[in-house]
Amino acid sequence: MTKNKLVTHHYDLIIVGAGMVGATLACALGNSTLKIAVVEAYQSDFNWQEGSHDIRVSALTHASQHIFENLGVWSSMKKEGISAYNKMHVWDASGQGQIHFDSVDVGQENLGHIIENRVIQKVVQTKLADFDNIDLLMPVQLQSIQYHDEGVEVMTQEGQLLSAKLIVGADGANSWVRKQAKIGLNTWSYQQVAVVCNVKTSESHQETCWQQFMPEGPLAFLPLFDGQSSIVWSTTEEKSQALLNMDKKSFNEELQMIFGSTLGRIELSSERGAFPLRLRHAKHYVQEHLALIGDAAHTVHPLAGQGVNLGLLDAMALAEEILKAHNKHRSIGSLSTLRRYERRRKGDNIAMLAAMDAFKHLFSNDISPLKFLRNFGLNSVDQLKPLKNIMIKRAMGL
Repeated sequence: MTKNKLVTHHYDLIIVGAGMVGATLACALGNSTLKIAVVEAYQSDFNWQEGSHDIRVSALTHASQHIFENLGVWSSMKKEGISAYNKMHVWDASGQGQIHFDSVDVGQENLGHIIENRVIQKVVQTKLADFDNIDLLMPVQLQSIQYHDEGVEVMTQEGQLLSAKLIVGADGANSWVRKQAKIGLNTWSYQQVAVVCNVKTSESHQETCWQQFMPEGPLAFLPLFDGQSSIVWSTTEEKSQALLNMDKKSFNEELQMIFGSTLGRIELSSERGAFPLRLRHAKHYVQEHLALIGDAAHTVHPLAGQGVNLGLLDAMALAEEILKAHNKHRSIGSLSTLRRYERRRKGDNIAMLAAMDAFKHLFSNDISPLKFLRNFGLNSVDQLKPLKNIMIKRAMGL
């Protein structure tokens, strides 16, 4: 079939990726006069077993909560099950350093919420059906992108041709859109793997996040709404393989030995997964008729749980710039429009990536001077309430 015989489906905007960040961008542009296609390669399945949990969760800040409230989906997330956390305890396993955060100190009801990734994706993806200007194309694999003066054309593997003034890559860390655009990455491995799973504990998690730093990487216990905890255990590749291969009893014993008895007896309650950790930062987020958001633009170490929050802020900043341009009858795909988005987000993202990278290197070693420095620093900041409160507010996105 020749190209001129194909029926072209015309849109203003094509969003590649209907995950948490891509679907949030689409929702933010819902009810506008923009015609939008959201293209997702894999079919979603939200018919999960009752009582089960996703092993991947996100720690949503107040800023992210406000985004979802404004989009009218926060109440649906609460119905699916979320867990507020009011306190956070952080300590160094190889020293005496520790720091405690409490929402009461900054006059807030909580510090944030732990939500399963599948819940966020389900709610924002389901919301897309409310908007007449959005088509969700799923499952649809893209085959090629061609750029021209007025925008882009993408061909699907099924032979459909889609055209738009702007294509947005919201398709994750290994973004196909970014690769097709030949946008380079600054990237390096953290030489750690995050082992994730859920556990039951005999003592209450107290609506608290617990994080222990060790030379191999941090171990975090994050509270789930039904009393279980989600754990993110960052460790060496060799250790991660051992943890995945252990039988349940041996895994429980290993986790108990490392974490101690703070939450009583610990018992694995889910499957285990593992994810290699890399820092990635796209050398640029935009080019003519193209923008990257979320993990397609940047990935960060999970030790502070900021990854999805950065992506959601990307989505909202891009939505605002698109709507401003559209309302002023300017091209939504022009470089001048898209650079406004990049300027708004790149500096903040670089600052967060640098901070997480510095924390990772500071805590993931056994060098005596650094051990002294980090333990002294934790204890000192714990005593300086004004500084600690500034840190809390910053982390909460207030």
